[in-house]
Amino acid sequence: MSMIEIKNVSKWYGTHQVLTDCSVTIDKGDVVVVCGPSGSGKSTLIKTVNALEPFQKGEIYVDGVPVHDPKTDLPKLRSRVGMVFQHFELFPHLSVTENLTIAQVKVLGRSLDEARTRGLKMLDRVGLMAHKDKFPGQLSGGQQQRVAIARALSMDPVVMLFDEPTSALDPEMVGEVLDVMVGLAKEGMTMMVVTHEMGFARKVASRVIFIDVGGRILEDCSKDEFFSHPENRQPRTKDFLNKILSH
Repeated sequence: MSMIEIKNVSKWYGTHQVLTDCSVTIDKGDVVVVCGPSGSGKSTLIKTVNALEPFQKGEIYVDGVPVHDPKTDLPKLRSRVGMVFQHFELFPHLSVTENLTIAQVKVLGRSLDEARTRGLKMLDRVGLMAHKDKFPGQLSGGQQQRVAIARALSMDPVVMLFDEPTSALDPEMVGEVLDVMVGLAKEGMTMMVVTHEMGFARKVASRVIFIDVGGRILEDCSKDEFFSHPENRQPRTKDFLNKILSH
């Protein structure tokens, strides 16, 4: 069953084309890592999936719902697509527990008790129950990102999108966030992850997509193909892999 279908999607900012005929199918339980050089449109592509970025051409379906259809209820769709950004996006004036419950109450119509129970269960899952009454500013970057993941999970998403979730973190905090993501992948969560963390890709990705500048998908293959058979990759991909794997 395909959970995300991206069909011939193109996007322009004015005359500048940022996505070029992108087509990707992600099945239930797939963990797809999207990588490529800076400015290649990776983040733009992932944001088209829940309509945070409009696109001018093509079609996108999430669990059968047409994202591109003007009649689609986008808030409802977004409530089913968990999104974790580079910069956490937590409300600084709300406690961790309040951050976990607000969208459940406002968007899903859950009671405060129900939302709190669900939110704290997810907070426990990311290992931060002891911090439930703190404010985001009292937490490390890694902890804030784990709260952001718990908040997304509290909404019972069918898909999780991660947009460079570790790139704003200090190196020693990257592992704690990736550990949570590895756990989710092992539990069968459908995930689309924009990241430079190739160790994570090697560990849990079912597929790797490589996007080049201009938003063109050059590779869409299994992780084994991607990492173990460089001879079959495009020259641009080889160049990228040599740069990031040599460090």
